[in-house]
Amino acid sequence: MSKVLSSTIGYPRIGGKREWKRALESFWNGAINEEELLQKTTAIRLDNLKKQQDLGVDLIPVGDFSLYDHVLDTSVMFGVVPTRFNYKSGPVPLSTYFDIARGNKDAVASEMTKWFNTNYHYIVPELEGVRPRLVENRPLAFYQEAKEKLNIDGKPVILGPITYVKLAKSFGEEHFVQLVEQFTPLYIQVLSELAEAGATWVQIDEPILTSELTVEEFAQVEKTYAAIADAVPQLKIILQTYFEKISNYEQVSALPVHALGVDFVHGASLEQLKTNGFPKDKVLAAGVVDGRNVWRADLDEKVALLDEIQKYVDADRLIVQPSATLLHVPVSTEPEAKLAPIIKGGLSFADEKLTEIVVLTRGILEGQDAIVSELTTSREALAALNHSKYRQNAALKETIAKLTDKDVNRSLPFAERIKVQEARFNLPLLPTTTIGSLPQTPEVRQTRSKWRKGDITNEAYEQFIKDQIDKWIAIQEEIDIDVLVHGEFERTDMVEYFGEKFDGFAVSEFGWVQSYGSRCVKPPLILGDVSFSEPITVKESVYAQSLTTKPVKGMLTGPVTILNWSFVRDDIPRYDVLNQIALALREEIEALETNGIRMIQVDEPALREGLPLDQRKREAYLEAAVYAFRLSTSSVQDDTQIHTHMCYSEFNNIIDSISALDADVISIETSRSHGEIIGAFEDNTYDKEIGLGVYDIHSPRVPSKEEMIQNINRALKIIQPTQFWINPDCGLKTRKEAETIEGLKVMVEAAKEVRASQLVAAKG
Repeated sequence: MSKVLSSTIGYPRIGGKREWKRALESFWNGAINEEELLQKTTAIRLDNLKKQQDLGVDLIPVGDFSLYDHVLDTSVMFGVVPTRFNYKSGPVPLSTYFDIARGNKDAVASEMTKWFNTNYHYIVPELEGVRPRLVENRPLAFYQEAKEKLNIDGKPVILGPITYVKLAKSFGEEHFVQLVEQFTPLYIQVLSELAEAGATWVQIDEPILTSELTVEEFAQVEKTYAAIADAVPQLKIILQTYFEKISNYEQVSALPVHALGVDFVHGASLEQLKTNGFPKDKVLAAGVVDGRNVWRADLDEKVALLDEIQKYVDADRLIVQPSATLLHVPVSTEPEAKLAPIIKGGLSFADEKLTEIVVLTRGILEGQDAIVSELTTSREALAALNHSKYRQNAALKETIAKLTDKDVNRSLPFAERIKVQEARFNLPLLPTTTIGSLPQTPEVRQTRSKWRKGDITNEAYEQFIKDQIDKWIAIQEEIDIDVLVHGEFERTDMVEYFGEKFDGFAVSEFGWVQSYGSRCVKPPLILGDVSFSEPITVKESVYAQSLTTKPVKGMLTGPVTILNWSFVRDDIPRYDVLNQIALALREEIEALETNGIRMIQVDEPALREGLPLDQRKREAYLEAAVYAFRLSTSSVQDDTQIHTHMCYSEFNNIIDSISALDADVISIETSRSHGEIIGAFEDNTYDKEIGLGVYDIHSPRVPSKEEMIQNINRALKIIQPTQFWINPDCGLKTRKEAETIEGLKVMVEAAKEVRASQLVAAKG
């Protein structure tokens, strides 16, 4: 290589205005056929590539596009299909592909969980009893498409064998070596066919290398990459890591690959470089622009970082790129016409980040004089935001400085206050409830859109929301659910909604990112000091409670989830922002309680996903998370019951922190993990109340009463009946009305049947 290159690790799939999402959902709803779906998504994919080409990126990734999830894509490429989907051989049909992700009437979907410490969800591979084989070379097809249609000599991207096997359902460490050895020749076949087709660069993603591997596991890493190097020496393989510093830096940097991709934004990668140097025979793909946040890069800072890196790596062995795939950020700030100029000027979405990458690359090639204009623009935009009114709340800073232990402790311990709560609510054994949100039908979304556009009045919109609450309180009472919810029909997204109401936030118009499948979220922008201005959820909660004598839960999103699911300002410590959010929520909780809402759910589905990959940082994170949750919830009366909810994560290693939250009731997903999460409670005593979700709401399939009873009874082997609540595993916002009603009816029937058997057993 004769010069520094610019590169992308990956690009958003969804299209500038979520065209990808609409195509998928039109196909699932039967509005378009498979051929039309593929035509639409091909057009999106080619447009993504053309945009990167026009921006001047040197190494453009191909194969990063997906119809659902890149881990699932890897599974079907190798014929890894669970036996319950009746797949035989050959390329996996699209119908089967979606069945694995979403389930069908005969088979449950594969488990879904968080991708490292992000809000992206992947479909967990099921490798037990499967003999992998290459049934379709997807990277090759995408490489040839880009070359033939756009004359792009792309950089094929593939999820690496080590990460793929480590992320699969675990069957014990002893199987790791065996499984990787089964996949290695298949990877070699993929890479050999790419080499034959003329590919020069190939990116193999191994983010698992930022985690701790055992000696035996790393020995297999070395063996695998030695085999690949021997088989395809002509390929320039970039071994790509991201999200943290590399765990075994010296060993990883010695692997026989052409280039090593390193995240210089998160973790201590620069310190590793300074301490250990960099191999003279390798290229460094330096991730210097934050691929996971949306703030404009400080180009002066990035130039200085690249200057420092070049003390250890010559420019002709350097690739400039984002720190991670841009899957985690929106597409472009260009259409954001409603944001204040000072805010928009401080933002950088995917397209803008690539522009920054190209500018920084040009600065190395041509010298800083060639990018003076861009440096000046960056400097002025960031200074304007940093000195703006959004970041000048001195009173808030003083309040946080004066916090004491009293502010984060309930007045009574759980064992005493639960007695007061039981007397207040008088709930039956195994009480039933839902997680919070109820179906947001096309009518709900269309009415909200009309209101936002000014096509209907505030009064008409509020009446519509009341009508929806009326309808669903009646439905819940008819089903005979014990603790009701108002349904959250007024909310777009569980974090964005609060971002629209708290000071210190801004909300974009087109800042969507993929969460799972076609589900896209629009994270709010935390650009300034966060504070409470007026009640947010009180009106709808109080109205719902007026319609029933049963308790109605107030529904809030917790401080950790708001932090982790927002794009957070990067000019002050992250945990300072967390405590600002907690104080704002504390005022909202007190407003709910004052207005008669005495059962309040503060959801923290993102608590586990925010756990740092670097184990040395985990204790500090968990302490900050627990502190913020308790800061939000500890000022309530003893007979006000605090609930929380968490989803799709492994909890074994944080069960003590979950207990330390001191929530009276916690609900956790268990249906997609087939009850395996119950194991977290086998070796740990959990003394508070808990609901383990008894059916999967991310699939349209409604399980039978017998299946739900089985899930309940499995949990009751570990958890006492007096501790146990019955609920779905997550909110029902994305489900259709008919399947929601059917699912809740079956759930209540199952709960009543088990309740009756428990009462009989107690009398006997």
